[in-house]
Amino acid sequence: MCGIVGYTGPGLAVPFVLSGLQRLEYRGYDSAGIATQAGGRIDITRVVGRVADLQTRLGNAGADAHTAIGHTRWATHGRPTVANAHPHLSSDGRIALVHNGIIENYTALRQELEAGGFRFLSETDTEAAANLVASLYRGQLVAAVEAAIARIEGSFAFAVLAVQEPGLIVGARRGSPLAVGLGAERKEFFLASDAVPIVEHTRSVVYLDDDQVVALAPGRFELRAKGKPVEPRVQEIRWDVADVERGGYAHFMLKEIHEQPGALRRLAAKLIADAGVEGRPGTYPRFDLPDLKLDGGALRGVSRIVMVGQGTALHAAMVGRNMIERTARIPVQVEYGSDFRYRDPVLDPSVLVLAVSQSGETADTLGAIRVAREAGCKTVAVLNVQGSTLARESDGTIYMHVGPEIGVASTKAFTGQLAALYVFAIHLGILRGRLDPSEARRRVQDILQVPVRVEETLAYAERIEAVALKYKDATNALYLGRGTGYPLALEGALKLKEVSYIHAEGYDAAEMKHGPIALIDERMPVVILALRGRRYEKIVSNIQEVKARGGRVIAIASHDDAEIGHYVDDVIPVHDDRGIMNSIVCTIPLQLMAYHMAVARGCDVDKPRNLAKSVTVE
Repeated sequence: MCGIVGYTGPGLAVPFVLSGLQRLEYRGYDSAGIATQAGGRIDITRVVGRVADLQTRLGNAGADAHTAIGHTRWATHGRPTVANAHPHLSSDGRIALVHNGIIENYTALRQELEAGGFRFLSETDTEAAANLVASLYRGQLVAAVEAAIARIEGSFAFAVLAVQEPGLIVGARRGSPLAVGLGAERKEFFLASDAVPIVEHTRSVVYLDDDQVVALAPGRFELRAKGKPVEPRVQEIRWDVADVERGGYAHFMLKEIHEQPGALRRLAAKLIADAGVEGRPGTYPRFDLPDLKLDGGALRGVSRIVMVGQGTALHAAMVGRNMIERTARIPVQVEYGSDFRYRDPVLDPSVLVLAVSQSGETADTLGAIRVAREAGCKTVAVLNVQGSTLARESDGTIYMHVGPEIGVASTKAFTGQLAALYVFAIHLGILRGRLDPSEARRRVQDILQVPVRVEETLAYAERIEAVALKYKDATNALYLGRGTGYPLALEGALKLKEVSYIHAEGYDAAEMKHGPIALIDERMPVVILALRGRRYEKIVSNIQEVKARGGRVIAIASHDDAEIGHYVDDVIPVHDDRGIMNSIVCTIPLQLMAYHMAVARGCDVDKPRNLAKSVTVE
């Protein structure tokens, strides 16, 4: 949830830490702070609010520091106050520490440390970690951190300074991400919760594994596990700093909505090796899935698939279920990772557990994968971030290649998940003999052509904005769909409530008469996914039921549907010739409506209140 940044080296530390914290504000923005080390002392500055407020408060303090750690907070233990902001200083003044995660046994640790003379000034669990490291410190910070994490229960990423060891930053992680950027000739080092702040300075990065500890000082880089040095695995960041800048757009969310055609083309170019030759009998498309690591025999032996995710990723999995069942004829169930991990699910080695995540760090999804592996299941992750924990802990991965997503409300990652899941579904259908060559080629063409349909839908952006502005003062909204339209209704409602704070709910349209219809009145906008198809007449019936009760209907409809306008208040047309890839095309108006309603209401769409990009704690 929280964002950690650190620097040590010959350069000035404060500019990097402040810039890095600004890039990580999508991870939390309740409060922010920095600890600078210079002149034989550690100075701490903390504020409630954004990193810009921290920069103002800091002024020129620490300007000559070559070592610093910083933090932007998403509150878990303790309210957003200066006292609860990070970094925390041990009560003996020797140790400064920032933390992402939750320390589950902090109450017991606090009681023990208080009995030993340490004082506590905050409501946070983190202060227990700072005092614990101080209690174990005997002049070797690495040894103290190693001893401390052995006693801590829960999840954490730490960055730690000691007054007596200038220039040294010690990092450690369990369950929360932490990455090290390697500067030129390893004379300077960058520490961060993910690679976003690092890419501007180096492309060489090491992602820590659970219970690893890293020591960073000018000319010193040591990675340790279980008290012993380990060889680091250096990876290359494959995107540019421009990918994490707004590029002239008012918000990252708007930029990332408009990036979707390019992101989908990049995904297709990476994952589709050969679309197959039309007119040549027996020619199947081929896919480039080097990280899947499950051969045809393993995939043909799968008896059923369980898909796990949270939030937007769960909605993508629900569409993915339809994709896989249609193309590969394997039974699929979709589960919240948070429920799956604790429910004692019925599993055996023939079950494939497929996790969907943008960051690869979602705590509940990781927990579900660990349950699956303990049961002997094969595991595959569909995700966006290389080097993430989920990538390392799954048997295989399918990367979306849509580039970093900074806006808290997921947009291009959602459509990337849909496209990547469809690639996997077609691959599975071919392996299991459920698709003939022409059908497989047709489905691949749907993937290849959908970016064009997305561009056409984005061309209606002004029309979609005008519709959104009509309903910006609504206090509630209802989203309805059938088939794949149902998870899209859930996703549309989620986007609206995330960024505009309008209460919204998504339902299967068939469920409307089983309760939600009681909510409909003349103030209630109802968004309905109403493409032509075998459920179309049922959808029209639902629309008429809403109109009969005074509801105001916005229909996302087929571009050539001349009748739908007679039944609804507003129509947003989309081309619907790309099969199940229509789910991607229909997503664009849902995203733009949420965005424009939120902006019109004065909301901060990139940093919605109480939300963070990656939920790394339970």
